[in-house]
Amino acid sequence: MKVIIVGAGEVGFNIARHLALENKDVLVIDKNPDSLRRVSESTDVQVINGSGSNPAVLEAAGIKEAEILLAVTDSDEINLVSCLVANIISPATKKMARIRDAVYDDYHDTFHDHAPHIDTIINPEIEVVKTIERLMSVPGAVEVDDFADGQVKFIGIYLDASAKLAGVKLSEMSSKVDRPVPLIAAIIRGKELIIPRGNDELIPGDLIYFISEEDTFMDALAVFDKQVEPIHRILIVGGGQVGFRLASVLEENSVYTKIIEKDPNRCTQLADQLNKAVVLCGDGSDQGLLNQENIKDMDVVITVTNDEETNIIVSLLAKQMGAKKTITRISKFSYFPLMSTIGLEQVVSPRLSAVNSILQHIRRGKVLQAKAIKNEQAEVMEAVALETSDIVGKPIRKISLPKDALVTGIIRDSNVIIPSGNSVIKPDDRIIIFARREAIPKIEKILAVKLEYF
Repeated sequence: MKVIIVGAGEVGFNIARHLALENKDVLVIDKNPDSLRRVSESTDVQVINGSGSNPAVLEAAGIKEAEILLAVTDSDEINLVSCLVANIISPATKKMARIRDAVYDDYHDTFHDHAPHIDTIINPEIEVVKTIERLMSVPGAVEVDDFADGQVKFIGIYLDASAKLAGVKLSEMSSKVDRPVPLIAAIIRGKELIIPRGNDELIPGDLIYFISEEDTFMDALAVFDKQVEPIHRILIVGGGQVGFRLASVLEENSVYTKIIEKDPNRCTQLADQLNKAVVLCGDGSDQGLLNQENIKDMDVVITVTNDEETNIIVSLLAKQMGAKKTITRISKFSYFPLMSTIGLEQVVSPRLSAVNSILQHIRRGKVLQAKAIKNEQAEVMEAVALETSDIVGKPIRKISLPKDALVTGIIRDSNVIIPSGNSVIKPDDRIIIFARREAIPKIEKILAVKLEYF
C-alpha cells in the first residue's frame, strides 16, 4: 500500500511513523525542511520538500500509484486544494482531509459528492468532544471507546492499591468478586504492554483495558472498585472551537455548564451563541476566579484552551482546589506518558483523535473502527468478518491468529458475544480484535482474504 501524506506536523508525523512500522510505502510532503528532517530522521519514509497543493509535487510523489492521499496540514484550505488537485490527476486515489473550521461543517457531503470528491473528512475538534463525552460517562476511566454502535465498550482504568483485585491472578478473579468478570484485553505496566494470561497478576498502578457490554459496564467497573458518579456541574476552561462545541452538547443534555474564556471578543460571541451556559470572561488559571466560581463543587473541570501548558497547570490547580475530576487537552504526543505521573489521568488530544479517525480508513478488510491505545503500542479494531476471511467457520482456538492478537467480542444480529476458544465466527459477524502494533499487518491479511498459511 502506497500512502502520500501532505503535512509533516504532529498528525502527519505520527501517522507516517505508525504506517512505516507496518512496512507500508509512505511518502510525506511538506514545505518546512525542519519538519521533514524530523520525519526522515525518525521514520523509514520518503520525503519531498514542497506544497501538497502543487500538481508537479504530487506528480513527483507518485500520486497516480498511491492508494491513499492524506491531507493533514494545519491549513484547511491547503488540505482542500491538495485533494482537488489529486482528484484531477488521479481520481482513483482515495482522499482524506483534516478539516477543522466549523464554517465547513455543512459542506462535508458537498465535498464528498462533488469536486474535490473527498472520501473521508476528519474534524478532530468534533472527535475530541465525543471523546470527552465518553470519558464523562465513565468518570473512573482514563480511556473509553464505543464499538458496535455503542453496544460494546472498551475501557481503560488504573488499578488502585486498595482494590480487592490488587495482587490477584487473572485465573483467580472470579473467586474474589461477587459478579461476572469482564474480559481483560491488555495490561500496561510502566512502558510494557502485556497480553494477559491466566497466571498474570494484577498489580496496583496497572492500566487495565477490558471489554464490556453497554448494559453491564457499571458492574464491570465495580469489579475494579470503580463506580459511575452522576455529573451535574461542569466548568470548561477555554472558549475556542472545542470549548464551544462541548458547551453546546452539554446544553442539549441539560448539564449546568460554566465556560471561562480570556478574550473579551470571544466571550461576547459565546454569550450570543450559547443559550444556557454561563460565560465568564477571565483567566482560568486565576485562583481567585476559580474560588469565586466554587470550583470545589464542580464534578468535572475540562481544560481545552489552545495552550497545552495552560491546560496542564489549570487542571493541576483545579485538583488541588478540590475539583472532583479533570479532563485535560494536550497536543504533543510526547506529553502523554507524563500525564499519569503528575496525576492527570484523563487526557484528550484532537491530534490523537485525528490519527484514530484516519487509521480505520487505512486498514485493509472491512474495518469499521480502529483505535490506537495508550502510547500507540496496540490497536483495538472493529471489523466485519467477510466470507472470504480465514477467521470464519471454525473455533477461535483453531484460527491462526498472531500470538499478540485477541478476539475480544463478536456481534451477531445485535447480540453481543464475549468469546471463548470454542466460539465460531460466522460471515457478516462484527468482530472486535485487540492486537499489538506488530501484529496488525497479519490481522489485516486475515480480515481481507482466506489464507492457507501463517
